[in-house]
Amino acid sequence: MRLISSLLLLFFLAACQPQDEAESATAPTPAPPESWLISNVTIIDGSGAPGFPGSVRVSGTTIEAVGELEALPGETTVDGGGQVLSPGFIDTHSHADGDLMEQPDALPAVSQGITTIVAGQDGSSPYPLADFYRELQETPAAVNVAAYAGHNTLRDEILGEDYRRAATAGEVEQLETLLLQELDAGAIGLATGLEYDPGIYSDPSEVLQLARVAASRGGRYISHMRSEDRYFEAALEEIIEIGRVTGMPVQISHFKLAMKRLWGRAGEFLALLDAARAEGIDISADIYPYEYWQSNLMVLLPGRDINDLEEVNLALTELAPPDGLWMTQFSPQPEYVGKTLIEIAELRGVDTTTAFMQLINESMAMEEATGAGRRHHWHQHD
Repeated sequence: MRLISSLLLLFFLAACQPQDEAESATAPTPAPPESWLISNVTIIDGSGAPGFPGSVRVSGTTIEAVGELEALPGETTVDGGGQVLSPGFIDTHSHADGDLMEQPDALPAVSQGITTIVAGQDGSSPYPLADFYRELQETPAAVNVAAYAGHNTLRDEILGEDYRRAATAGEVEQLETLLLQELDAGAIGLATGLEYDPGIYSDPSEVLQLARVAASRGGRYISHMRSEDRYFEAALEEIIEIGRVTGMPVQISHFKLAMKRLWGRAGEFLALLDAARAEGIDISADIYPYEYWQSNLMVLLPGRDINDLEEVNLALTELAPPDGLWMTQFSPQPEYVGKTLIEIAELRGVDTTTAFMQLINESMAMEEATGAGRRHHWHQHD
């Protein structure tokens, strides 16, 4: 309406002026120095509408107009060459928080069009978040950053090395206090990595109680579920129940069927999610756009018993076949990186089950000696 009123006013004034003054009044206004136009693009505006051809005018840091636009006199123009122009992408599951201070240009992200990352995933987050955000203020990154508070990180703070058990009632209260601290610092909710240490040892009641705390502050819940293979059904029900009880949005991270017995049943599990949404539970899930996933070998053994031959053999036949396990990090012998478990077993002159057990034991021994984290990385093919 303001635009229409302005046009009517301009027409009225022009009609009342002498001819030469009218021509002057309707002459195009030169572009301000900071104005530029991106033309010849297909625009995806983020509203969900189909893409449409047009141009986008930017003045300083503000988008001034979108549509069929002509360049103003003196305006800088950029020919988009018919490519797609869209708002920056949001990476809703990012692990870049560990690198932003050393690589504030965030080149791997921005080169893909990502302008916002959501960090603190799979139960691990910068701690304390207040310090993390303060550092970002002092050394700004090229991307916007939001972060969850990581359940595993909080557990590390309270239980320390005595983490192979359920938390006591008193410890859960301490976890609540730390979670509130992180929410006050700007955490957008609670993230869990229940297939990893130390979260795998938590009781579902512990997780639910912390989720209630996050929900009380308007937070969200995101989870690498407790199991993606043997106990998949129970893990799925756990996150559905959290959404049901708390009323908060819940998100399944990298939803996958990581065991042969689950293959072909995707429709069945999607139906469970649909039923939960029909019930009023705000649940969603994301999936990998690729075939391999990266984690540590021990995650294939939920009992954490490397000497359990039955479990090891189950992992190598039903979860990750030896020719589908590629080493991506192994500090004791870095030359193994890029090799499969079959190739490593051949180099060692042992069968794949023995090689699997040796690698974990050697990695754990080095971690204990150096005080390193609990990870040895592989790409695993489902």
